[in-house]
Amino acid sequence: MRSMTMERHSTLEGSAQFGPHLPEGGGVAFSLWAPSAETVALKLVGEDSIRPMERTEDGWHCLTVPEAAVGSRYQFVLPDGTQVPDPVSRYQPFDVKGPSEVVDPHSFQWDDTEWTGRPWHEAILYELHLGTFTDEGTFLAAINKLDHLVELGVTGIEIMPIADFPGKRNWGYDGVLLYATESSYGRPEDFKLLVCEAHKRGLMVILDVVYNHFGPDGNYLPLYAPQIFTKHHKTPWGDAVNYDDQDSETVREFVIQNALYWLQDFRLDGLRLDAVHEIKDDGPKHLLEELSERVKASIEGRPIHLILENEKNQARRLTRDSSSQPVAFTAQWNDDMHHVLHTAATLEAQGYYGDYKDDDDKLGKALAEGFAFQGETMPSIGEPRGEPSAHLPPTAFVAFMQNHDQIGNRAFGERISDIASSGAVRAIAATYLLLPQIPMLFMGEEWCTSKPFPFFCDFEGELGDLVRKGRRDEFKNFAAFQDPSQRDRIPDPQALDTFLLGKLDWEQKDYGIHNDWLNWYKRIITVRKKFVIPVLPLIGGNAAHYDVKGRGAVFVTWSFKGGQLQLAANLSGDHAEGFPEPVGETLWQEGPDHLGAKNRPWSVRWSIVLEPEKRHAL
Repeated sequence: MRSMTMERHSTLEGSAQFGPHLPEGGGVAFSLWAPSAETVALKLVGEDSIRPMERTEDGWHCLTVPEAAVGSRYQFVLPDGTQVPDPVSRYQPFDVKGPSEVVDPHSFQWDDTEWTGRPWHEAILYELHLGTFTDEGTFLAAINKLDHLVELGVTGIEIMPIADFPGKRNWGYDGVLLYATESSYGRPEDFKLLVCEAHKRGLMVILDVVYNHFGPDGNYLPLYAPQIFTKHHKTPWGDAVNYDDQDSETVREFVIQNALYWLQDFRLDGLRLDAVHEIKDDGPKHLLEELSERVKASIEGRPIHLILENEKNQARRLTRDSSSQPVAFTAQWNDDMHHVLHTAATLEAQGYYGDYKDDDDKLGKALAEGFAFQGETMPSIGEPRGEPSAHLPPTAFVAFMQNHDQIGNRAFGERISDIASSGAVRAIAATYLLLPQIPMLFMGEEWCTSKPFPFFCDFEGELGDLVRKGRRDEFKNFAAFQDPSQRDRIPDPQALDTFLLGKLDWEQKDYGIHNDWLNWYKRIITVRKKFVIPVLPLIGGNAAHYDVKGRGAVFVTWSFKGGQLQLAANLSGDHAEGFPEPVGETLWQEGPDHLGAKNRPWSVRWSIVLEPEKRHAL
């Protein structure tokens, strides 16, 4: 049964069903879903008294305050006197434990009226973390770097989570107030300005959102709405968010409205949903299915791209319709692609990397079909993983050679350029950047930054100590960290210096080898735009074929009406034989040129074969 508050607010647009809203007659209408609290009061900052709220039968507490207005700051007061922020707060000027501030969602003046989005096949993504992307670490400072991204050639930015988290430093996956922009980054209007300025430059903006857990500090929901969690499912963070147990309807609506809030109020072009394999839902309609349906029904006139991180490799969530358009989700981060490229370049074999190292069939399968594991048992987890994916178009996968996880989850947060030869790095970069899958760079990659991206956070007291110890204990089973003194070398995630280590050095990009790398990235992205992107709509499912030619060596073709895209890659330090003679037009030759049917070490050749009429069209 829909809550009375939802029925009462049903005439409001999208995300306005939750949180404070501004009635036409003035004042502010406040509401809080607190089914476990018999009474809740509202306290406005600057007033000594508190105002009792009216409780409904379904657990909502509501009050309209004529004297309140945009800019008013407030907290809810629980029966024991505890003062808590609004879980649907739009802005927390004094961090997650302080008062919430009333924001007018319609006050921002958009001037990107010509922006109608980009089709997905044009996507060249750039993942960034707001706090370390610039020295200032703010939304406004990021605007000053957008021209660099345009010159680089990327067409979209994918921003790590900005939902308000405790402290001033965090990757973003410990957010507790899902509707509030992180206050250390700036106000919500600042984020809107960043989006607006990106759109005016032709850049999509995709936001990383977290619906599988809440952060460990500053989350007051269990005090008054323990129904937000369920003991029927467990996740790495404890009890799962309740999407299928009693009272789950309000929880589901809370999350779906949050997705719509970002997409509608901030005009975002898409969302990346974090670790959806930890969204536990055994109900008749999975939350992911309902969320995608609601997004599609609510937003018209521009493309919205929903991207998954899903360790289960569930190809069914990426299904296409008869027009080759996504039924629900646009694409999935392809960790398998990262792993086959990473192990080829570094020869690392610890942990899950051992499931990929020297497995050249998995290399070919990831390049040609998306997933390397399509139902086979994955040794590191001891169970089957994945579903067949060859029937999907390559644009259903996001390919990368590094991202925040794969860098930051290393003990020292090293970039791949720190652990592999430059020849190897260029070879795997040339592979993924021209691949028919959607490429994604991680910030600073384009100039081969020397700055790491370590894990960092800013928790208080005992929790901070536990995180510090836990971070170092994560590595005690690795050979290099058996000695406790070696583990002590791992950067303290709580230290300000660790955070500062991750700040990009923008001056580097203009000098020496870093500038050489930057120009290399610009050239290869230009080739992608000129030759690869135009044929992507023509490459459907079951269009690829691969042949393994040796260790780290594969020949892959993608056929489409009027032509064929070809990759001859030797991702190893040895010569590899058996490659066919080059045909068509060579788009890119990375590393030493071929010797007949022999490819030299760390060499990658992309070529395209076109029928005359198709060649003229390109």
